[in-house]
Amino acid sequence: MQEEKEFIQELLNPKTQNQAFQKLLKEYQKPLYNHIRNIVLIHDDADDVLQNTFVKVFQNLNKFKGESKLFSWMYRIATNESLTFLNNKAKIGGVSSETLQNKTIDNLKADIYFDGNEIQIKLQKAIIQLPEKQQLVFKMKYFEELKYEEISEILGTSVGALKASYHHAVKKIEAFVTAN
Repeated sequence: MQEEKEFIQELLNPKTQNQAFQKLLKEYQKPLYNHIRNIVLIHDDADDVLQNTFVKVFQNLNKFKGESKLFSWMYRIATNESLTFLNNKAKIGGVSSETLQNKTIDNLKADIYFDGNEIQIKLQKAIIQLPEKQQLVFKMKYFEELKYEEISEILGTSVGALKASYHHAVKKIEAFVTAN
């Protein structure tokens, strides 16, 4: 992708906006979908959250100050949209977020878009036992293979704190998997 500042100007210019937004979609749709799917787990939910994410990106692009990379800013929006979606879904269902996530994992086998096995299900069950921040850090590092510096920009947390969170998450997951 060309120089980011130029690209953002294209996104903001009414004459080049549509073409630039198509480039943005082409470049980021798949990685953002994967990020969202790692958080919400269900394909249809991930599609909904992805759509909401791109709407928010489009609506708020003029507020983007360039203090972080466009990638990080969009990931932050996707993360917040995913967490809001889960919290709202839990509220509507009258259950806690953890209960909702447990039900979702129990129903993963029925999801035609889920191609994991029992080990994947066990891993997901271990992950939902973690505090929210550790879940996010673990998923971004383990599944998406993001660098700590990228995660730091997305979550607004220091690299040192992220490394500690990831280390604690791995230890808790290992303990859960070996105990169950």
